[in-house]
Amino acid sequence: MGVAIRTAGGDDRELVVRLLDEAFQDDPVSSWVFPGAEYRRATHHRLMAAFTDATLADGRVDLVEDGSACALWMSVPAEDTGHGGAAGGEDEFAELRRAVDPDNERVEMIGRLTAGVHPQGRAHEYLWMIGVAPGRQGEGLGTALIGSVLDRCDRQDRAAYLEASSERSVRLYRRLGFAPVGEPLRLPDGPLMYPMWREPRAARAQN
Repeated sequence: MGVAIRTAGGDDRELVVRLLDEAFQDDPVSSWVFPGAEYRRATHHRLMAAFTDATLADGRVDLVEDGSACALWMSVPAEDTGHGGAAGGEDEFAELRRAVDPDNERVEMIGRLTAGVHPQGRAHEYLWMIGVAPGRQGEGLGTALIGSVLDRCDRQDRAAYLEASSERSVRLYRRLGFAPVGEPLRLPDGPLMYPMWREPRAARAQN
């Protein structure tokens, strides 16, 4: 399908934040970080804003031209010891918590836990988040967004990584060439997250 995709800029910030906020309201991980629908509606957007700002500064946000879907990507060098550029220092998770929701330890915890399972030692593209407007899900927009980057990864012999937040998304990512890496991450008293890694297909074809 012909999905027009462009790189988002600073002028798109509010659109991206609103899109992510709406897309993840019912996500298992967002529901764990911000339990309770009212609480989540009042607070969740702050975390999405922090993620958006970090990606606009150090990564790339791909946006479907009509604003219906977006993907947040970080290019992670082999020597990176943080979490896709999102956690360059030991205190950044605590700083995120203070900025987003100071009394909610799960804001800090989710960053530390996912950083703890993030692969190191090999350069890769990190799909931090992908959001599709609730009314547009099932149209293939997410696949188109991811596919454009994976095609480049294949050309450049570069791996890709993500953490899936549900078994349904695991099935989608498997179709795109991702495979589970390591054990699923169980959030304390919460859902599972599924680290997944994708080898570049060009490299696999040569083996």
